[in-house]
Amino acid sequence: QVQLVESGGGLVQAGGSLRLSCAASGLTITSFGMGWFRQRPGKEREFVAATSWSGGSTSYADSVKGRCTISRDNAKNTVYLQMNSLKPEDTGVYYCAARLRSGTTPEDFRFWGQGTQVTVSA
Repeated sequence: QVQLVESGGGLVQAGGSLRLSCAASGLTITSFGMGWFRQRPGKEREFVAATSWSGGSTSYADSVKGRCTISRDNAKNTVYLQMNSLKPEDTGVYYCAARLRSGTTPEDFRFWGQGTQVTVSA
């Protein structure tokens, strides 16, 4: 049974940082590209960042480029999202997912986690 468990969310002031973690079980992250999405209040789920199965390639949404870094620890079977210079508009539920095929839409991913709440206060 595949499980992706996110953690690390919380309440932070604007300008602060958070590091989200996604611990995988039932799958080996070296076999999959992995990604992060978020769902902001009243909006659809949107792509944030992704890394290839090897970790050699990463991609980011324009809204987070330069502020977020996706990384992976294959030994721990865990993917991370380091978020810096957080803004109130970054508030939302953050999800990790395993990539089914190249692309940045939710349909390109499967095996979603339950999400972790990030709240950025002004």
